Amino acid sequence: MDRSSEKRTGFLGTYYDRDVALRMARLAGGLAWVLLAFYAYTTFVSIGQFWFMIASGVASYEGVNIFDRLSIPTMQISQLAPGLVYFSMLKVAQQVLLILLDVEDNSRRAARK
Repeated sequence: MDRSSEKRTGFLGTYYDRDVALRMARLAGGLAWVLLAFYAYTTFVSIGQFWFMIASGVASYEGVNIFDRLSIPTMQISQLAPGLVYFSMLKVAQQVLLILLDVEDNSRRAARK
């Protein structure tokens, strides 16, 4: 195939397609927010159910030692921890993809000068 018939773009990346990398970065950012919202929702529902059970008398702290009393609320709050980890890792992946695109673009621009 000769060069004149090839589809030419302004981006000269050799190992990846710029549009695909941008779509992946956008997808990672969106997925990060969706997962964080999901984990926050499940955490708040769990806390609400727990306090509703306490208020209605279904669950009680009677006969429970201090360590168990402290661990019950932290179990519900700890449900949010994986969501925070997934959120931060996906946001890091998004930023790394964008940084790599910038590095490639800057190195190509510098090589042309």
